[in-house]
Amino acid sequence: MRLRITEVEAYAGEADPGSHAYRGRTQRNASMFGPPGHAYVYFIYGMWFSLNLVCGPEGQASGVLVRAGEVLEGVEQARERRPKASKDTELAKGPARLATALAVDRELNGTDLCTRDPAAPLGLLGGTSEGPGPTAITRSGPRTGVGGDGAHFPWRFWLADDPTVSPYRAHKPRNRRTSLDAGPSTP
Repeated sequence: MRLRITEVEAYAGEADPGSHAYRGRTQRNASMFGPPGHAYVYFIYGMWFSLNLVCGPEGQASGVLVRAGEVLEGVEQARERRPKASKDTELAKGPARLATALAVDRELNGTDLCTRDPAAPLGLLGGTSEGPGPTAITRSGPRTGVGGDGAHFPWRFWLADDPTVSPYRAHKPRNRRTSLDAGPSTP
């Protein structure tokens, strides 16, 4: 399969309240602290995987979440993995959909994305002549679903007017019920 990346979000590790590495290194986020050019794959909401590209120096967590893309090769495989997508532009429109279309799962966490080994399960290549071309406009804005002190960073980047880019969703605080809110209990 081959995918053209159309939308990403940046995360600055321990300096960024929106980052998984904000509170330091854990077993879950350890690959974010690893060498640049490797994958950080995490499981979210108990259902979906997301793919990040580790991009900082080893020992300093930072990453770029791959939010959306256009499937250029392997469309049939992506359709099999994403049968509910009504159009090809929806196959990798959003981080969970992208990971599903590409069959990215936890097994790929820590994978070297810069290897030129054709047998590698996942890789990152430089741009080609395919795609929007030099006239494409890149936009930036706030990250999707990030609130609090991390909300003001305009670290979401996308190709303007590209139909594969996911919709922006502002952060919505969760309303968690406490035992005081739950009312009287019944035996």
